[in-house]
Amino acid sequence: METQTFVLPVSPANIAQMSSRVLVVEDEDKMRQSVVEGLQMEGWTILEVSDGDAATELLDRQGFDLVVLDWMLPGKNGLEVLRHIRSRGNTTPVLMLTVRESVNDRVTGLESGADDYLTKPFAFAELVARSRALLRRPSASGGNLLRCGDLQLDARARVAVRAGHQIPLTPREVDILEYLMRNQGQVVTREMLERDVWKQTRRFTSLNNVIDVQIMRLRRKVDGGFPERLIHTLRGLGYRLGKESA
Repeated sequence: METQTFVLPVSPANIAQMSSRVLVVEDEDKMRQSVVEGLQMEGWTILEVSDGDAATELLDRQGFDLVVLDWMLPGKNGLEVLRHIRSRGNTTPVLMLTVRESVNDRVTGLESGADDYLTKPFAFAELVARSRALLRRPSASGGNLLRCGDLQLDARARVAVRAGHQIPLTPREVDILEYLMRNQGQVVTREMLERDVWKQTRRFTSLNNVIDVQIMRLRRKVDGGFPERLIHTLRGLGYRLGKESA
């Protein structure tokens, strides 16, 4: 499939779009690879899975700004994935891809919670345009509302709440918490934080001590007074955010 490069005018809205996280759910390898490579050219962060069960698990754990979802999938089909996330209050915009083109099929997809519908084969330029339109919508905040247990972070409003109580965080602490929540369940190394949160690629001195202090302060605020810890230090590895049972 031919891919094209589109240049976005620089504006606050377009800067936000350039940092968007998109999940591509497609079981056909060549199609998925083409879509992933093309959307990456837009500057978006792309994650990909090839079946409905993996998509459901990922959407339950992580936040995205857009989901490009195929209808026919192994495991849960696209409609089942869609109905599952909508039943859990997940409002992430979903662009449905399918060979089904009847009016009844479109109605079924939209009534199940899809925000837009694109039939195969499609022009890649149209896929990009529809994706951009969904990312521009004011309602496209599902990827900005991150959850882990009773902890919730609105990344757009930069407000953290745990068990109904707002947590007072500094701007840097919000940055760290958002990064941990977007990678929850995974090991986050100091090098990752230095590169992606502090935006440092070359330094003569390490930021390890600074990072350790910031994590310690963040942990006190997020876990202090709560029976279950969510921020864990993995000796010699880094940090992980998630329930202790995980």
